[in-house]
Amino acid sequence: MGVEKKILVIPGDGIGQEVTAWGQKVLTTIAKNYHHTFTFEEGIMGHVAIEATGDPLPEETLQKARNSDAILFGAIGHAKYDNDPTLKVRPEQGLLKIRKELGLYANLRPIKLFDELLEASSIKPEILRGSDILFFRELTGDVYFGEKIRTADRNTASDLMIYHRYEVERIARKAYEAARTRRKKLCSVDKANVLEASRLWREVVQEVAKEYPDVETEHMFIDNAAMQLIKDPKRFDVVVTGNLFGDILTDEASQIAGSMGMLASASIGDSTGFFEPIHGSAHDIAGKGIANPLASILSAALMLDISFGLKTESQRVIKAVEATLRQGYRTMDIANKHTVNDFIMGTDAMGAKVLENLN
Repeated sequence: MGVEKKILVIPGDGIGQEVTAWGQKVLTTIAKNYHHTFTFEEGIMGHVAIEATGDPLPEETLQKARNSDAILFGAIGHAKYDNDPTLKVRPEQGLLKIRKELGLYANLRPIKLFDELLEASSIKPEILRGSDILFFRELTGDVYFGEKIRTADRNTASDLMIYHRYEVERIARKAYEAARTRRKKLCSVDKANVLEASRLWREVVQEVAKEYPDVETEHMFIDNAAMQLIKDPKRFDVVVTGNLFGDILTDEASQIAGSMGMLASASIGDSTGFFEPIHGSAHDIAGKGIANPLASILSAALMLDISFGLKTESQRVIKAVEATLRQGYRTMDIANKHTVNDFIMGTDAMGAKVLENLN
């Protein structure tokens, strides 16, 4: 018996508009092959929304999001804002607002290396082989949401790093539940030797850990974690950390997978899930047709698993990506000196190869 789901597609800015189309096509193919009914709507957010409405998250898009079972997102951002920090209305405000409005407090980023991409990373293959990490990044607290101050003379600024006990408790429990289904190892990353917010974080994680005696818990300072992630990534299973540290560590971990163009993510709470590649809008390559669509396709696979409970269908998508890589096809970001030129593909050709392997 097939399921019926409403999916909101928000392509966003830059290459988001190019790669999200392939995530949607994969979902459409899965629905057809497994007799599900997926209904798609589209919304705008980010720079394109500011240009159209003056608002990075228009109310119409927010209402569509609330009425959806899941959201497939592309990326937001534009060089205009990077080059002018004085602009008051910014694309990122839309992303922060939708996370807050939908209660998306946990960002899941699986860092799983396909064997076919061992040579794509700058890290030695013998260090990488077998790496499989699941990050839980807290999304609604920390310096991103704390009070922001700039003095009248504009010479001093501050961002408040703030966490509440309940915020740490709820993401810690999600991380522990996930660890129980994996290798039963959890590493909590903080800076408790310096930061009061991190001391609260560690205290709460230690309390939650008592509820999961079957999971081995390790606490690690952020600076050490950043080093260990490159030195010995296989030591990690589930990693849980705050908003700022998680932002940095998961981008660093993209080198384990070979490219940001390979990494999917899920932002979840207690209702609608939000699924996106982590690579950003990449305006330097937007419109050139060379962006890697695999992260968006793998984000669709995450949606099938986490939001819809369709694990078989999710694994089918992952296997199609794996088969495409095994056949030797690469986009520029994951190609290397051994890649045959005729097998270096653009966005649409790569997406089409995955669809061939999906059917």
